Amino acid sequence: MLRILWELRSPATSFRDLQSRCGGMSSSVLAERLTDLRDMGVVHDLPEEGGYGLTDQGHQLLEIMLPLDDWANRWDRRQRKDNK
Repeated sequence: MLRILWELRSPATSFRDLQSRCGGMSSSVLAERLTDLRDMGVVHDLPEEGGYGLTDQGHQLLEIMLPLDDWANRWDRRQRKDNK
């Protein structure tokens, strides 16, 4: 679910695009996760744009995730530097 939320940080993502961004997650698993995320109120359908997007609560959750992304990027840079 975290990966789906992360990939929805860009506006209006179609099911197929989201599936591709999530490493080819099976369509049944993706559909189930999207249903769960809609039920939680963090994702909503955007029929006009032909995809899915984050609700206000989803954007708040994404903001909470950003420091974790910063940490992961710093860790990755250190790993690459140490492995040279």
